[in-house]
Amino acid sequence: MQMLPFTRPSIDEQTIEGVAEVLRSGWITSGPQVKAFEAALSQHCGGRSVRTFCSGTAALEVALRLAGIGAGDEVITTPLSWVATANVVLEVGARPVFADVDPRSRNLDLDAAEAAITRATRAILPVDLAGLPVPRDRLYAIAERHGLRVIEDAAQSFGARSRGRPIGSFGDLVAFSFHANKNVTTAEGGAVVLPDPGLASLCERLRLQGVVRSGEDGMEVEVLGGKWNLTDVAARIGLGQLARLEEFTARRHALARRYFAQWDRTLGCGLPVEDFDESNWHMFQVTLPEGADRAAFIAEMRGLGIGVGVHYPAMHLFALYRALGWRAGQFLQAERIGRSIVTLPLFPAMADADVDRVCAAARKVLA
Repeated sequence: MQMLPFTRPSIDEQTIEGVAEVLRSGWITSGPQVKAFEAALSQHCGGRSVRTFCSGTAALEVALRLAGIGAGDEVITTPLSWVATANVVLEVGARPVFADVDPRSRNLDLDAAEAAITRATRAILPVDLAGLPVPRDRLYAIAERHGLRVIEDAAQSFGARSRGRPIGSFGDLVAFSFHANKNVTTAEGGAVVLPDPGLASLCERLRLQGVVRSGEDGMEVEVLGGKWNLTDVAARIGLGQLARLEEFTARRHALARRYFAQWDRTLGCGLPVEDFDESNWHMFQVTLPEGADRAAFIAEMRGLGIGVGVHYPAMHLFALYRALGWRAGQFLQAERIGRSIVTLPLFPAMADADVDRVCAAARKVLA
């Protein structure tokens, strides 16, 4: 039985040949392909300045630095995300402050986020879980009311929209990920969309050790940066992927619609929000019935040739964050979802019959 993974990138032969051309060119680190990819991303984001990075994590950390977040500051975020979301807050010396999630969208509960604001709060860091955007109008209204920055963790929502506008085409700092499991990939990579083009120079310095060059041998370092630049090899993959974004998104929508049509609603699972206006359908996630053994479900599904992922456990329960004072029972919705959520296969190369196979397997296992 052929294994159906929960995700797989779709990289065409034209892109593979393009990567080969980059390798043959002798210029494989940051160069003309990175500039071309940043220009294409800028066009997607309504002409805003975009700078790329070696990972979405690096992009998010630099976004925090660009916002001036540092020691003594608090950043409100969700406990239901990849742990990098909170780790980067610690990396810049600030404190992540968690607020619970909305039980339907599984995204940050904006009422809970506003209630968590203190005099030390400097920013809100929302996550678009599975590609479903946090309501941007309400988010920015809260930020404006309290004088806060917004750093959008849009790692999962590239290609999604908010009130008809592409995520990244408006707002404050926006960080994308182009990891291998994302809707558009560079194998590893990320980007920051800048609210002010004047930040581009600082952004470039932060991603390459703070270095400023002048002439052939002139070099100065005025700020502390990292080694976070994207390679031309990765950028060439991204250019090929970006050209197919609409195709990929349309196919993901079609597969998600089929999941809703084929899923057995009597199994007692919680389905995602049935949104086809804004979500990019990065993932199709269900929550298992209360009391179901998730480990056993995953093992049995894999035994039937179906790959299943977990995105994500509630991160405030990790030892790192318990040591900072967080504990079980603080965020009941995130904890409930975190212990019961599973990610089912969803990627553009899937056939309709693959969705049917997943639904049939889930029915067999849960029944």
